[in-house]
Amino acid sequence: MAPAETDQPTDQPNRPYHHGDLRHAILTAALDVIAADGPAGLSLRDLARRAGVSHAAPAHHFRDRAGLLTAIAAEGFALLAAAVSDAADLKDAGGRYVRFAREHPAHFQVMFAPELLRADDLELTTARALATEALRSSVSAVHAGDFGIDSRLAGVAAWSLAHGFATLLLSHNLDGPVGDKDPEEVFRTLATTLFRTH
Repeated sequence: MAPAETDQPTDQPNRPYHHGDLRHAILTAALDVIAADGPAGLSLRDLARRAGVSHAAPAHHFRDRAGLLTAIAAEGFALLAAAVSDAADLKDAGGRYVRFAREHPAHFQVMFAPELLRADDLELTTARALATEALRSSVSAVHAGDFGIDSRLAGVAAWSLAHGFATLLLSHNLDGPVGDKDPEEVFRTLATTLFRTH
């Protein structure tokens, strides 16, 4: 069966063409753009050009820009859940959270920008729930009573520390304080100082 015209390369419209995994190619190109220019630099037309397909082809997989960003966020939450799911304790989970942000900076930018996403997307809500549960389980070793707050608020405090550290790190605001030290080890030191764990 011949591929749809919109999936053919724009420079060879009459040649039978099989892109392979166009969805993956568009996602990969989008992550490159976001890493370089942020989500604001994303254009489906530009991504189609990069993939060598017609400008309408990405819409078959993502419908629009919000759909593409939602797919990226869902993928990011799934990767985060996998990264922290077997963490030994709070410090380990936080270190893994920081490593995830460093290894997937484009995902990280999009995941926590709800104004860019379709909040009711099933893939997104499922992946976010899995990541939330994985992070919540790592907070169980925190002595919430030490802060005079319940365990849920202790979890918010722990997440705020890891997320804030990762965000400042990615924006190069910690270049001076961290220097050439391993950021994950710096985070673990901070977590040890601020939280007493089993």
